[in-house]
Amino acid sequence: MRLLVSVASPAEASAALAGGADVIDAKDPLAGALGAVAIDVLREIHAAVASRRPVTAALGDARDEAAIERAAHEFAAAGAAFVKVGFAGIVDAGRVAALTAAAVRGVKAGSDGNGGVVAVAYADADRAASLAPAALVEVAARAGAKGVLLDTADKDGPGLRGLVAPGALAAWVAGAHQTGLLVALAGKLTADDLPFVRDAGADIAGVRGAACVGGRTGRVSADQVLLLRRVVHEGASGRHEAHEDARKPISLRVPW
Repeated sequence: MRLLVSVASPAEASAALAGGADVIDAKDPLAGALGAVAIDVLREIHAAVASRRPVTAALGDARDEAAIERAAHEFAAAGAAFVKVGFAGIVDAGRVAALTAAAVRGVKAGSDGNGGVVAVAYADADRAASLAPAALVEVAARAGAKGVLLDTADKDGPGLRGLVAPGALAAWVAGAHQTGLLVALAGKLTADDLPFVRDAGADIAGVRGAACVGGRTGRVSADQVLLLRRVVHEGASGRHEAHEDARKPISLRVPW
């Protein structure tokens, strides 16, 4: 399992790198669960990472096919290897499929075919008025997404661990893997939640608040990231890997 840390600035990206994050994710925590950073900020984050880690980016919740295709193209061209797209307010599977396919077209055009889309399901789908997570997996796979993320839309509500039982989560992850999708889990995860995510079989554990001093809207701390990395990598291998050189490049072809 790999550790994804969401950052809002190049300074936070540098802190996440110093702590040993495996994936750097550009996201504006003040703009909602999937708030997109400005395109210039994404470029600055990408420059700060300097190809040492994969860079991903949140695009928000899609509403319009042309708009999400343009955004996906722009963010892929600016350095995002994968973009995350949510569907809050949409419960129609056909509509979600069309929006996902539009994002896929945009990413492919912006990345010369190398990028991908991660479709986002919400564990609190009732609050987000979005398609149920089980239904989203099938839609995402058919529409050409490369991965799925299960997150929470309401950052003031319960986290993922409080919303989904371990057995149900493992079954969802296994079902997504059977379709060939990579699987990320997020949603107010703490260090104590990371074994829960790993046991579910996820490829990626995504964090923001747990990596910050001052919570989700605070600032990413290298020390906090290092603590999270220790949990992820010690548990995964049975040996201490927290002091592995954080500057060593990671291939964009690894899980994402």
